[in-house]
This record gives sequence, structure tokens and C-alpha cells, in this order.
Amino acid sequence: MVKIGLEIHGYLLTKEKLFCKCLSVHGKKYTEPNINICPICTGQPGSKPLLPNEEAVKKLIQIALVLKCTINKSVFWQRKHYSWPDLPKGFQSTVSGPYAIPNGVNGKFMEIRIRECHLEEDPAAWNPLTGEIDYNRSGAPLVEIVTEPDFKSSEEVIDWIKNLIAALGYVKAIDKQSGIKADVNVSIKGGKKIELKNINSTRKIKEAIEIEIARQKKDIPKEEQTRMYDENDRVTKLMRTKENAIDYRFIKEVDLPYLNVDLKLINDLKKQIPELPQERLKRIIKDYKIDKKTASILTKEIEIVDLFEKVCKKVGVKLALIWVLQEFLSVVNYNKMSVSDFNINPEHFIELLQAIKDNKITESKAQEILRKWVPDSFSPKDEINKNIKISKEELNKFIEQAIKENPKAVEDYKKGFKGAINFLVGSVMKNSNKRADFKLTKEMLEKKLK
Repeated sequence: MVKIGLEIHGYLLTKEKLFCKCLSVHGKKYTEPNINICPICTGQPGSKPLLPNEEAVKKLIQIALVLKCTINKSVFWQRKHYSWPDLPKGFQSTVSGPYAIPNGVNGKFMEIRIRECHLEEDPAAWNPLTGEIDYNRSGAPLVEIVTEPDFKSSEEVIDWIKNLIAALGYVKAIDKQSGIKADVNVSIKGGKKIELKNINSTRKIKEAIEIEIARQKKDIPKEEQTRMYDENDRVTKLMRTKENAIDYRFIKEVDLPYLNVDLKLINDLKKQIPELPQERLKRIIKDYKIDKKTASILTKEIEIVDLFEKVCKKVGVKLALIWVLQEFLSVVNYNKMSVSDFNINPEHFIELLQAIKDNKITESKAQEILRKWVPDSFSPKDEINKNIKISKEELNKFIEQAIKENPKAVEDYKKGFKGAINFLVGSVMKNSNKRADFKLTKEMLEKKLK
């Protein structure tokens, strides 16, 4: 029997750091080191923390509500001491530790029990090979979510994490682009608990769990250990045992007052939580008669499903699905951006799709307009009026032109190379500025070439 528990860290989606006014930047948001720093987040002598970032506290409460935790209304900060170069103060300010009262406790998400979730600050980024330290992320607000050891397999863990990230994305609580870090606790029947530290992707989490389970089955652990996952060698390596574990010397943070949260704030934040992915998935399948696989893609991000629901009410499910899930997401992926990076007004999308539905413009021209909506959409009315689909009579002229200008393609088609007609269709599309209907063009060309 296998037992797996998680300790997940995620960056809260805030503008500023936890105890100072510096921009909270991490992950891929910056390239230049040490530009968002001040005496507070670099631990300069005499500097004192400001009161905790209100935005971070609210995000933390929303996470606790999503996880169905009991929220403790008064908690105190602790200092977690260790002497690594990434911790400029020599300690981390956190709502955790042996005697701490976490922000949220005793929750449940997708049948997995949540022991606690709490707020803390991030250390700096330290490169032990070069000795370089980047303080840009030092002091950024983090949430830590601790589960009970309720997982039984790596597949179950990964599915749960993906659903957790999707749910927290709905309340815009964590920065998904910066990813998550996880400590994974693994034990098999008859063995001691092994902690795998600082794994930073779902792929690595899955690999590390499977490799560690296989290792433990060969050699049942007789003592608790902390290990690291080496993805190059595909092994877990010993860092320390319980006997030589770090003593963090937790003490109460003297520079910070109790963090008090009133019931009104909790109730106000609860009202702001939207319908979450699991519930929305069931409703989408029922309301729009969509298969589960498609509905799962739709509900993965709130921006996608919101756009779909608003658009499909005006233009129908089939057209909305094609243009939201295929055309729009292809533009997102091509530009290597996330959905949240785009500012798409649903009314603009409805105008565009209605023009297709009314046979005013071709799908090719609509795709061209859609690609111009990076990153902000605009009303397509002017573009539509300038690019009205050509009549059958006009199309015939472009077809005659294509045949005249491309005798080799015509000859190849008549010799049996059926693919040659695509070249002729492309010529018509180019000369007509994509105002020709693709399907009709192909039909008329085939008929004429016979």
C-alpha cells in the first residue's frame, strides 16, 4: 500500500511583495536581476516590514474557501530560521511552524483532505554553482497547501494538481505561469516516510514518485529521510535523515502584529468565488450536450469557458466551439501567450462569427481578422465591410484568371495529380484577397477543369 502527501507552494497573484512595495515578479516575468528590491526585501540592517499585503491576504482566504477550509480569524507570524544565502534576514516570515495557527485548516478538495494552507514569503534565488543571488523574488507572497497522505498513485497526484491549478485559476489566486513547487511525502506499508524536496513540474513530480516507490519496494526505509530528485540520473538522492534534520528554531515574529480577519471579509470573498471547474464541467456537458473531453478543455481556464458561453448564446454551440477552441486557441499558441494575456471582448467575437454565419465574409478572412486581435480585440465591422465575400460571378473571373496564369497546374491536374487543384485554389484566394469562398472555389474549379 502506498501513501502520498503533498506540500505545494504557489506564487500569489499580487502586484506587490508581501511586506514591501516592490513589484512581485518571478518565473518568466523578468530577465534582469535585482531591479525590484528595497532595504526590506533584501534584509538591510534596521529595516522593518510593512503590514502584510492586503491583496495577498485576500487571495489566501479565497484559496482557503476553494479548498473548503475552516478559516482561522486571528493568526500570528513566526520566524523560520536557516542560514542559506537566499534568506537575507536569516529567517523567513511565515504563518507555519510547530506552534502556529495556519490561515486555513481541515479542508477537502476532490476527496483529498487538506491539513492546512498558509501564507509566507519567498526566499531569493540563489545559484550555488556561481554564488550569485537575485533578490527580485525575495519577499514575494507564497501560499503553501499541505494535504493529508490520501493519494495512492502518481496518476492520482497529477490529476489532482491539474484540477487544483485550474480551480485556483478561476479565482485568479495564483500565478500559473510561474508554476508550482512541491515537496512530496511518499511511504509504503511497513516503511518510514520519505520527503522529496522542491520538485517544480508535474512531469518531474510524476517521475519522482514512481522512481521513489520502486526504490522503497526494493529497500523498505527504516528511517525518515529527505531526498532530492535527480532528473538526469532518474534517481532520488539522500539529502539528510531525521537525526540531522535542520532545526529551524521557530519563534514568534516580533515585528508583525497578529493577522486578524473579520467574518464580513470572508463572506464578501466567498460571494466573489465563481462556479468552479468541476461543477462547471458537469453543467456545460448537460446544458450544451458537449462530450466530456471537449468540455474538459473548455473549462480548463475560466477565460475560455466564459468566452464560449457568451458567444454560443448568440451564434450557436457548433460555431462557437470551432472558433473558441480551434481558431482562437491556435492564435494564442502561435503567439506563445496565455489566454489571460488577451483582451478579447465577447461582443467583438460575436460580430465576427455572425458575419460568417450571415455569409458576409469568408472563414479565411475571419481568421485574418482574428489574428489582428493580439493582444486587444476591436470591432470587426470596418474590416467586414471592406472584405465582403465576392459573388459567384466575380469568383468565376478569378477562377478564369487562375487557370490562365497557371497552365502547368492545370496540365498536372488533368494528368491525374489531383493535389494540383489546391495550387489553383490558393491562387484564387490570393488574387481575391481571401474574399473567395474556399469550398465553392474548389467545386467550381473541378467542374470547369472537367
